[in-house]
Amino acid sequence: MSIILTTTNAIEGRPVQQYLGIVAGEVILGVNVFKDIAAGFRNIVGGRSGKYEEELRKGRDGALAEMLQYAQQLGADAVLGIKLDYETVGGGQMLMITASGTAVKLA
Repeated sequence: MSIILTTTNAIEGRPVQQYLGIVAGEVILGVNVFKDIAAGFRNIVGGRSGKYEEELRKGRDGALAEMLQYAQQLGADAVLGIKLDYETVGGGQMLMITASGTAVKLA
């Protein structure tokens, strides 16, 4: 069974039958000194930092996967109103990525 993940508060043509609760997933990424050096160099010469972008994608995917796992445990058909948050923790040495939304059963 595939669970629908969406940032919207409703799914057209599929009314919510039951609200199961808030589900969330968190990932904390440590900052690698070599990536920092490469990113700093990239900032000097311009352009994008592919390594940071790759790490952010992995972190986002991990947070969404963890949230999805909790939704599956609740028997959800969808997770509505998904929000992604990015925050530094540990004095800026780590990046926390959080995905949260409302798990629901659809009619």
